[in-house]
Amino acid sequence: MKLIPLLASVVLFSSCATMQPPSRGRVDHVVLVWLKKPGNETDKKALRAAGDELRSIPGVRFIDHGTALPSDRPVVDDSFDVGFVMGFDSEKDLQAYESHPLHQKKVKEVLAPLSRKIVVYDIVR
Repeated sequence: MKLIPLLASVVLFSSCATMQPPSRGRVDHVVLVWLKKPGNETDKKALRAAGDELRSIPGVRFIDHGTALPSDRPVVDDSFDVGFVMGFDSEKDLQAYESHPLHQKKVKEVLAPLSRKIVVYDIVR
């Protein structure tokens, strides 16, 4: 009878010793933008067009964009003007995207001049 708990302990602890940390998987890149001219439709359109152009960068799985859904819930921040959700297969792909010349150009020529605030969330899954 003492052998069963001993065997169970050996199996349990030996499996823990071989466990590896989870590999980093896909990355979602969320960008929320507050415009210098809140609600300006021309500026929103310019941001969305720039986002559409970024789809051509290698490593981008998808880019979607939209505006805040109005909400009365206190935990929801619906004060931003335009939001982007982008998907990448890896952190490396996200880093390559961020340093890509087209991304740098759109940040410099469109995003930075039109935005008063930008918040980014990167989520690994």
